[in-house]
Amino acid sequence: MEARHSALCVEEAEVAVKELRAALAEAGITLPSLGLDPVSLAREAPSPLIELGRCSVETAQRLAAALR
Repeated sequence: MEARHSALCVEEAEVAVKELRAALAEAGITLPSLGLDPVSLAREAPSPLIELGRCSVETAQRLAAALR
């Protein structure tokens, strides 16, 4: 049961990354380092975190504008 829960958590996080990547692409924004944080997956019971990564100043400005 716990292994299934862990797998579902990771699956849900992977879907969230894909959805975020698609939404950002629609706004003309690319976060090159967007993905799952491997450290958060290394636990016995994974608690996935999404790594947004670093971006250029221009990308940060575009992201801020898209969120307004």
